[in-house]
Amino acid sequence: MNVTIHEAKTHLSKLIQEALHGEEVIISKGKQPVVKIVPIKEACPERRFDGASGLIKHMAEDFNDEVEDFDDES
Repeated sequence: MNVTIHEAKTHLSKLIQEALHGEEVIISKGKQPVVKIVPIKEACPERRFDGASGLIKHMAEDFNDEVEDFDDES
C-alpha cells in the first residue's frame, strides 16, 4: 500500500492497523517513497521467578541445606 503524506495524516490510525496486520505501508512525498510504517517487534517478556510453578512435583526437605563435602577450591 502506497499513500501520500496527506493521506497518511488523514488516515494514520487505519494505516497503523494495516501495518499491524501485515500490510506493507509506504508513505510517499509526491511520487518518491520516503518512509515505511512497520510494527515494532514485541519486547521480550519480563523474566518470571515462578517459571517452574506447577512443574515441580516434589522437592526434598534438605534442598537448601549446605553440602558438607563440597570442595569450593578447584
